[in-house]
Amino acid sequence: MDKKNALRTGAVATGTTLMMLLMSSPALALTRDDGDDPGSGLSVAETLGLYVAAPIVLFLVIAGLVMVLDKSKKA
Repeated sequence: MDKKNALRTGAVATGTTLMMLLMSSPALALTRDDGDDPGSGLSVAETLGLYVAAPIVLFLVIAGLVMVLDKSKKA
């Protein structure tokens, strides 16, 4: 019985995920809308800085602040 429920849950989750991906995909994305002004793209360095370096630095800053401002008693 548990195996049946697991398969049913997996099928529902897969179907739901697939439908969400299909609904969020851009339809006719090559056609420009009126007033569409995409601007210039990012360079490789800008992309890596924005999506790799910035989150790592932000994580390290937050982790450092948590460790420095930790008020729990030491054992």
